[in-house]
Amino acid sequence: MAKERDQNTKDNKNLLICFLWNFSAELKLALMALLVLCTLASLLPFLPSSSSISASDLRFCISRIAVNSTSVNSTAVEKPVLDNVVMTEKLVLDNAVMTEKPPLSEETVLSNGVIKRTFTGYGWAAYNFVLMNAYRGGVNTFAVIGLSSKPLHVYAHPTYRCEWIPLNQSDNRILTDGTKILTDWGYGRVYTTVVVNCTFPSTTVINPKNTGGTLLLHATTGDLDRNITDSVPVLTETPNTVDFTLYESHRRREKYDYLYCGSSLYGNLSPQRIREWIAYHVRFFGERSHFVLHDSGGISEEVFEVLKPWIELGRVTIHDIKDQERFDGYYHNQFMIVNDCLHRYRFMTKWMFFFDVDEFLHVPVKETISSVMESLEEYSQFTIEQMPMSSQLCYDGDGPARTYRKWGFEKLAYRDVKKVPRRDRKYAVQPRNVFATGVHMSQNLQGKTYHRAEGKIRYFHYHGSISQRREPCRHLYNGTRIVHDNNPYVLDTTMRDIGLAVKTFEIRTIGDRLLRTRQ
Repeated sequence: MAKERDQNTKDNKNLLICFLWNFSAELKLALMALLVLCTLASLLPFLPSSSSISASDLRFCISRIAVNSTSVNSTAVEKPVLDNVVMTEKLVLDNAVMTEKPPLSEETVLSNGVIKRTFTGYGWAAYNFVLMNAYRGGVNTFAVIGLSSKPLHVYAHPTYRCEWIPLNQSDNRILTDGTKILTDWGYGRVYTTVVVNCTFPSTTVINPKNTGGTLLLHATTGDLDRNITDSVPVLTETPNTVDFTLYESHRRREKYDYLYCGSSLYGNLSPQRIREWIAYHVRFFGERSHFVLHDSGGISEEVFEVLKPWIELGRVTIHDIKDQERFDGYYHNQFMIVNDCLHRYRFMTKWMFFFDVDEFLHVPVKETISSVMESLEEYSQFTIEQMPMSSQLCYDGDGPARTYRKWGFEKLAYRDVKKVPRRDRKYAVQPRNVFATGVHMSQNLQGKTYHRAEGKIRYFHYHGSISQRREPCRHLYNGTRIVHDNNPYVLDTTMRDIGLAVKTFEIRTIGDRLLRTRQ
């Protein structure tokens, strides 16, 4: 038995020596590779940060060597292991492709009727281009609205090209240069608003057979050291979805006479002030009007309850734009927001108004908004003069008890008459004639602008009152002319005299559901 055990031990040693002899080259290579990798791993902490070797690269190399070692020791499982490695690499590559091409900017309508908007960034941080949306502006023209890195536009020369890719691959692609419009007058912060006009040759009709296609925006950084181009799919038209009659001037059929485009609403807004503003202007503009509000965090649950009756009547649309807060632009990116509203609704209304929710439009007693707009029909744009009102001085002619029960624009009746070189203006446009717009006026339009409409239409501005969730009256006065904090004021009862009519209109239109609204 002892001889047999010695013989078996001797045979096993011979088998091991034979195995090592046959695979000595492979083992030497594997051991040498492991020695090199261990050496690199020991030296890695001492390498400079600019070194191109990363821990992930090292793990990848080790995993590949481990796979090769397994193939040496067990050829029977070689193919399945390699198949798994190939599949893993394919998934990694597929994921990389997917991250390089984010989906188009999408929007959804929530159960309460609010339109939820999204913002998709392309490029490096700060992003080369942040797409909000793109809209068709005619048979051969489009507008792309978004943000771009402000330093890029200050210190480089970024350019844009537009390419139409037909859904039918037998049709030819069409390329044209895009015209960029910087609408925020240099007020941008990290990001600046960019409107890219994509106008193809006048003899070209884009998507003439209504078979569909995609508009690509090729955004080039224009850097001297690296000229990077991001190709962004900004608009997709599915077959038979384009209504070309919208762009025929002799067949104009706007849904509204007047449409309000609001800037970004943010902060802790007063539900009562919003209630007053919307009731006043729904009455002011009449049945053929609509209001588009943009929620950047300012429409709380209490404010939404005030707007809800008007949403149910189809008079108000809310866009949730809180996602744009990730991109640091001027005043919650209000330049981008108003330009998106302009191009989104430009074929739905005859006139489009731009002002804020602490401002109230007014026309003389013998005029109506319709008569005023008819007199300004020949102009593509007109500006509106400001009447600055105090947001803390109230008229006490009815006694304190009755004063506090009145609406804000009834009791805040003192107008600032301090002489200043120029006050802010707001404006209205015929949107079909406008390429891009701003907050106080548009500088990119065709046609004439009228700046002397103060005898026809004005707006009363209660600056700061909208963000105060408390009683606005801080001081009560009875005089017709007063001085407060060295500023002269006069009693102006223009808006005060309309209060009862606005309250009656609200009750008749939506009932008494908002009577218990709080500051």
